[in-house]
Amino acid sequence: MDTTVTTEMAEENVWGGGNRPLGASYGKLMMWFFLVSDALTFSGFLAAYGFSRFKFIETWPIADEVFTHVPFFHGNYPMIYVAFMTFILIMSSVTMVLAVDAGHKMKQNAVIWYMFLTIIGGAIFVGSQAWEWATFIKGDHGAVETKGGRILQFLDVETGERVALADFAKTIPDVRVEHDEPEGLWFESESFLPSFSMNEVEEGLMANPNIVIRTEAILQEGEMEGHKTVLTREQSLEKIKEGVEVVEGANLVHNEYGSRLFADFFFFITGFHGFHVFSGVMINIIIFFNVVLGTYERRGHYEMVEKVGLYWHFVDLVWVFVFTFFYLV
Repeated sequence: MDTTVTTEMAEENVWGGGNRPLGASYGKLMMWFFLVSDALTFSGFLAAYGFSRFKFIETWPIADEVFTHVPFFHGNYPMIYVAFMTFILIMSSVTMVLAVDAGHKMKQNAVIWYMFLTIIGGAIFVGSQAWEWATFIKGDHGAVETKGGRILQFLDVETGERVALADFAKTIPDVRVEHDEPEGLWFESESFLPSFSMNEVEEGLMANPNIVIRTEAILQEGEMEGHKTVLTREQSLEKIKEGVEVVEGANLVHNEYGSRLFADFFFFITGFHGFHVFSGVMINIIIFFNVVLGTYERRGHYEMVEKVGLYWHFVDLVWVFVFTFFYLV
């Protein structure tokens, strides 16, 4: 009889919510709910990116030709700096694991050092992403946009390398007049003017017989499959007449590297992820100072470190997918 009553009471406690699911605290469970909802958000963004890329695959920029810069070094280093950023972020996840493990063992000094290294890694990643944004916005070579929104880039037929507008565009005096306050004209704000006008680019193209145009269309078959379409000299001279605007760098309206949708998704998705990393660094700093002050030692546990660790691992995992979608595929 007593056994039956005890069993019934146990079942009543289980279904009455007395036991915590999987032994997790309320805070940790809420963190998991947040991460699941955030994962669905990122999934929607990446799915939209994948759909747009598949739809416009023939004009999509080639990542190896876009992300070629390394700070303080001049030259073509495809994906090198992005790989460095990824390595730093993954290593920060490793130091976070070590911080959580040290917290379980109540080793305050170890938690402090590993949290400090995690913060440094996150800060390096955020700074690197800001530098990459600035480089992407500034541009490298420049291009011409046609009336239909297509991008025309320029190549040297002898080397097969892209050529910057500054290397061949012909300077034509008095083509444009900018407001100049010292000369007696009231200053008025005006839109950004590119370094060269269409006339200067066209004149420079005609004056340099070794310069040809490369369109943003990717060849789907033949020996040059997977490469951009390069026009002949005659075709280039005819194609340049379709140009209406000089484009330098990338923004939400123009993109010298190719499809403007690529720039839109790049700014939105990497910016959204960068905001998550920046938020994670700020939260880690707060937790770090609490660890230094001995807050969690007095509580008798380091669960806050574990909860922020879940968020940090999620941010790292999302970057693996962003890195794959934007840079590798």
